[in-house]
Amino acid sequence: MADIRIRHGVKKIHRGSQVVFGERAHLQDVLRSVEAAQLPRARKQAEMGQLKQMIEARTQDLNEFSSTWDAKFEQARNPQTTGHELLKMGAPLHPDDYLLARVLAEHPEAPPELLERLAAHPYAAVRENVARHPHTPGAVLRALAEDTREPLWFLVACNPSTPTDLRDRLRERMKQNPQAGH
Repeated sequence: MADIRIRHGVKKIHRGSQVVFGERAHLQDVLRSVEAAQLPRARKQAEMGQLKQMIEARTQDLNEFSSTWDAKFEQARNPQTTGHELLKMGAPLHPDDYLLARVLAEHPEAPPELLERLAAHPYAAVRENVARHPHTPGAVLRALAEDTREPLWFLVACNPSTPTDLRDRLRERMKQNPQAGH
């Protein structure tokens, strides 16, 4: 099925895993709505068929980021997943797989090695998760706090794993700039 945006000359947008996942979730909601609707049988079947094709296309898009993307996403969301398993999932991470990267970076068992790697991720929300994660190594927290491109220092200041000297310096900065965290 051709992408309708191309036919209508819509400006190309970045479609990372987060966008594709959201599109698929919306299509699944619409499918459930059509299934429950009182429609003529032929129309209902046709609409459901089209929606299922679009859902399958989004699933294939997700699998382009990583084979068996859904299984990896569910495993990354599972609180029982070990740090070793998370590290293994994060090793071949596609650069546009923002959603899986976010989930990995916020998992309570995320190991320091994975967080160190994710600290350089192109998506800001991933770096923010790394800045607030208690397993993030001190050296990584220092680097994030000194990054002048974004105000991650505020999150680093609130991280319980931040080295004391750095936390004190950053909290002093907060006192001097009370609007920093807002």
